[in-house]
Amino acid sequence: MKSKQVIAGLLIGAAAGAALGVLFAPHKGSKTRRKIAGAGADLKESLTEKINDFVDSITDQFQHTKNDLMEKGKDKVASVKAQAKHSLS
Repeated sequence: MKSKQVIAGLLIGAAAGAALGVLFAPHKGSKTRRKIAGAGADLKESLTEKINDFVDSITDQFQHTKNDLMEKGKDKVASVKAQAKHSLS
């Protein structure tokens, strides 16, 4: 959880720094607006990649946990069947 907060803080800080740098740069307004739009597009792309990586990570963890639980359940069922068979003998 802490690493997510650090990443979020870095992204917000980078976006704020980029926006302030562009706003205080000595360029014409049209050029500054283009730079802001470009920085926004870059930030959007970066955030999209981070979100996709996060979703992939959660999906992988879910599948791993699901598979572990399925195996434990199968082992438990086999154990109960073996005990029941042993008890009936």
